[in-house]
Amino acid sequence: MSTPAPARALGVSRTTATAARVLRQLRHDPRTIALMLLVPCLMLFLLRYVYDGSPHVFDNIGASLLGVFPLITMFLVTSIATLRERTSGTLERLLAMPLGKGDLIAGYALAFGTLAIIQSALATGLAVWFLGLDVIGSPWLLLLVALLDALLGTALGLFVSAFAASEFQAVQFMPAVIFPQLLLCGLFTPRDSMHPVLETLSDVLPMSYAVDAMNEVVRHPDMTTAFVLDALVVAGCALLVLILGAATLKRRTA
Repeated sequence: MSTPAPARALGVSRTTATAARVLRQLRHDPRTIALMLLVPCLMLFLLRYVYDGSPHVFDNIGASLLGVFPLITMFLVTSIATLRERTSGTLERLLAMPLGKGDLIAGYALAFGTLAIIQSALATGLAVWFLGLDVIGSPWLLLLVALLDALLGTALGLFVSAFAASEFQAVQFMPAVIFPQLLLCGLFTPRDSMHPVLETLSDVLPMSYAVDAMNEVVRHPDMTTAFVLDALVVAGCALLVLILGAATLKRRTA
């Protein structure tokens, strides 16, 4: 049974209103905006000149980090910002209104996703056109994966905020959620050279597929089937985590 058009329009209105409110709040928090938009660019800039004498090393890992840095920063900012809404009682007041959990999560995802687009565009443009990252494929495909990774970080941040009671606890989730993916994604060593147990574990972590997709763009001039599959896995994981985030959203703050 299809959803009536007025109900769909109302849901979209609630989602966009939530996103607009979050963006207004972030506009008055320049430190958070700097963390999301500038820190990934600064890290790429630093990395380029760390390997100034070996530019091929930057070419090998720079594309992968275009996906890793947005995921980390969006996870950190989203988890803390959402938890702040919980502890201040804002979420509880919003959920007391005729606002569905899905509308609320979608609004947050839309707001942070907008910033993720800007962040990914800045980082990709800096790496490819200013820092000289050598990419055989299309830079637009790099941007696509960077954006998907940033959206995945947003989804993970929304999800883990449901299990933290303070901002300090939200930060503590980073070693548990992000660091294992960082170590096993193939950034430091090829995944097929890892211990079989670790290789199997890396196969179920979404960051592994983001790094694989970036490497496909670096090595192939055209979009490959492997790239499409990797990108779909990252997008599917982001959607799944958003659904889990809506399911774990509490109407009352403990």
